[in-house]
Parts: sequence; C-alpha cells; structure tokens
Amino acid sequence: MFLSSLDWALRGGTVALVLILAGALMRDHGRLIAARLGAMFAVGTAAYAVTSAAGFAAHLGGWTFPLLALSAGNNVVFWLFAASLFDDGYRLRWWHLGLWLLLVVAGTAMCLSPTPALGLALTLSSFAFAALAVVQAVASWRTDLVEGRRRLRLFVVTASSLYIGLTALSQLAGLPRSMPAEASLAGAAGLLVIAGLVAWFLLRIGPSQSLFAVAADIAAPTPERSPSPEPADGRLVTALAHLMTAERAYRQDGLTIGALAQQLGLPEYRLRRLINQALGYRNFNSFVNHYRIAEAKTALSDPRQAEVPVLTIALDAGFNSLGPFNRAFKAETGFTPSEYRRRNGGKADDSGIGEPISESASRIPSTASSGLSTP
Repeated sequence: MFLSSLDWALRGGTVALVLILAGALMRDHGRLIAARLGAMFAVGTAAYAVTSAAGFAAHLGGWTFPLLALSAGNNVVFWLFAASLFDDGYRLRWWHLGLWLLLVVAGTAMCLSPTPALGLALTLSSFAFAALAVVQAVASWRTDLVEGRRRLRLFVVTASSLYIGLTALSQLAGLPRSMPAEASLAGAAGLLVIAGLVAWFLLRIGPSQSLFAVAADIAAPTPERSPSPEPADGRLVTALAHLMTAERAYRQDGLTIGALAQQLGLPEYRLRRLINQALGYRNFNSFVNHYRIAEAKTALSDPRQAEVPVLTIALDAGFNSLGPFNRAFKAETGFTPSEYRRRNGGKADDSGIGEPISESASRIPSTASSGLSTP
C-alpha cells in the first residue's frame, strides 16, 4: 500500500506540473506550432503518467479511452515537438496526423486486447521516435544561436529519449509484469524529475532568449530588431560587418560558426551571443543565408546577368546546390528565383549585401577591423 500511495503521489505531482506547463505555453505562445506541440506533449505526458501506473486498466471505464489515446500517440508528438522546437521554420504535414492516429489506434487496441506482436511493434516504435528526436536535436545544435534553447535541447531530448528507451527496455525485459509496483514507482519518479527540470529550464529563460520565434520570423527569417549594442559589442558588430560584406565570408564553402569566430579572433560562444543578441538572429544558417540571398537578389535584378543560369548565381553566392538555394530564397522573398528575376529584371536591387548589419553598424564608429580580437 505504501508503494502504491507513493507512486500515485509522484504521478499526481507530475500531472499537475506538466498541465501547468501546457497552460503557460498556450497562454504565452499559443499561436506557434512548436508551443502547441509542446502543450500537447505535456498533456500526453500527463495522460501517460496515469495510464502507465500499476493497476491501471482500460476496463475501469469509458473515461480511460481519451487518456489511452493521448498516451499512445505521445511518442509521435514528442518527435514533432523536438523537430519544431529546434527548427523555427518547421511545418507540419498531413502524414504527421496520420502517423499519430496510427499510434493512437494501435496503442488503444493493445490496451483493450494485448497481443505480443503488437506490443513488440509499439515498443520498437518508441525507440524509433526517441532516436528521431535525438537526431533532430543533434543535427542543428551547432547552428542554434539561442543559448537557452541549446541547453534545453540537450536536456529535454536526451532525458526524454533516455526515459523512453529505458521504459521500452524494461517492457522487453518483462519488468512491469514481474515487479509491477517497483517498476511503476521508478517510472513515476523519472517522470517527475524530468518534468521538474524542464519547468526549471523554462523559467530560467528570459525574454531575450525566447525558445520560440515570433510569428513574423516564422513567415520570413529576418533579424529581430534589437537595441543599440554596447560599445564593445559595437566594435565587434562592425568587424563582423566588414568580414561579411567587404570580404564576403559567406561565400566560403562549408562556412561554420566556429570558422567565422576564428577569423574574428573570438570564442565561438561570444560570436553566437553577438549574432543572436545584438543582431537578432536565432540560427546561424539564417544569418549567413541572408547575405547569400542579398547577393543573389542583386544578380537576379541585374539585366546584364539575365542570361546567367540561376544555378551559377546560387553557387557564386555560396550555396552548394540549387535545392537549398530555392527553399531559402522563397522563404525570405516569397518568390522562387525565376519569379523574382521576372518581376525585378532590369531594376537595381536596393537591399544591399550588408543590410543585416548596416543599420546597427551605422550608429557605431567604424574603428574595428575584420581581425579584431576579443577586448
């Protein structure tokens, strides 16, 4: 009885905590896909906290079916949440809903009429979605400029994926059947620890380090307006502007934030903070692509280059292939490169290669050079 009471107390605390998180996400960022998926994942976690307890069964009543549905599809939601949280331009597809519904039906069927084959398939799917979430987090970690989100992604994805993996392993080993009370209590404690630490991380992230991009940035990845940088940062901004405009560092093949920091004589974390907090970019690729697209816009608007293939313009600007160039160009301008050329042929493009930094740099004495070292 003591283990059962402690188990339900821990699960009750988890349910209360994640529902508060869900409400906070919807209140503060309810228009954004990532926040909605985060709230849905929190609600699904609350449902899982109840349905995974020892002694819970579908025959307890009709009220259990919504909980079973939310719990069964939560691995898919976790993967989609990780993908949208770490990619400001992420878009849901129709097949995502179909995949969620498939897991919901399979999970509910497993609870109503357990079969070994279906149980094994669901367990393996848990591994698969946990692995997908880890891949999504790791793939874009180096280009993420939001420090709070970088820390959160390491914990949330790692801890949640580890929990999912250990739960799946315990199911394969038969621990919930051989030691139901102990396994249930361990699961409840793990859920509460993860939920508590996620809440702590979220509360530590200030307004300038928001996990989520504002709606305007999702539609077009342009830099957010930021206050004038401090004098020391101002010199660094000027040096960065010189490197990106005069020396056209964005044309370098495979340019990384580490390589750019080395050219500036800065630690990588300083450059990341500078681009994010002084210039308003949340992703390094968006920062670099803005310069590349500005050059491409100039070339596409130049009647003297009317016969130059779009691929050549993309490669000259620093893109490795046509596909990424087309996607980035349309995301920023709303047009494909060919459409932009037809609309702007013969007109001078006034965006300027240095547009992302010129406004900030114009208020700063141009005393820095591209080789400026850390002050």
